[in-house]
Amino acid sequence: MNICVFCSSSNRVADEFKQLGNEIGRKIAKLGHTLVYGGATGGLMDSIAEGATEQKGKIIGVIPEIIIKSNRANNLSTEVIITADMQERKKRMKEIADVFLVLPGGYGTLDEMFDVIASGSVGEHKKPLFVLNYNGFFNKLIDFSVQLKRDAFTPYEEMYKPEFINTVDEVLQKLAVR
Repeated sequence: MNICVFCSSSNRVADEFKQLGNEIGRKIAKLGHTLVYGGATGGLMDSIAEGATEQKGKIIGVIPEIIIKSNRANNLSTEVIITADMQERKKRMKEIADVFLVLPGGYGTLDEMFDVIASGSVGEHKKPLFVLNYNGFFNKLIDFSVQLKRDAFTPYEEMYKPEFINTVDEVLQKLAVR
C-alpha cells in the first residue's frame, strides 16, 4: 500500500515531533508499505524518510523543481518524481497514494490536507485520510471543523472527511485493515 504522509519540513520543531516522524517511517516500512512524501529535507520529512530507510523501506519522494534548486532534496528516496511546481506535486501524490496520513506540520501540511479533503468532497477520490492528533496538536482544527458543521458551512452528512486519530498504534490499526 502507498501511504502518503504530509508533515513538517521545519528543523525548528521539537525533537519529540522528529521522533514521531521516525517512528511512523519505521513502522510504515516494517509493515511492507511504501512511503510517499514530499521528498524534501528538514524536520519530520527527514525523520520519516530516515525511519523508513532504517527498515529498508521503499520511499517515493515527490518533489517540485524549486525545492531541488534550493538544494533541499532529500537523498533517501528510492524513487524520485520531479514536478514542475507545488500544485503538480499535490496532484501526483494524490494519484499515487492509497491512503493519506497527516502528521503535525505548518501551512504546507495544512494545504496538502485541505486539498485532499476538498478533492474528496467533490468526488475526485475516496481514499481515506487519517490525521494523527499527536498530543492534541490538531484540537483547535477539530473544534473549527465542528463550528463549520454547526454553522452549515459543511454539509451535515459530509461525503468525505478526515478521521482524527490520537495515537500511533491507532494509526497502525487503521492501516492494517486497509
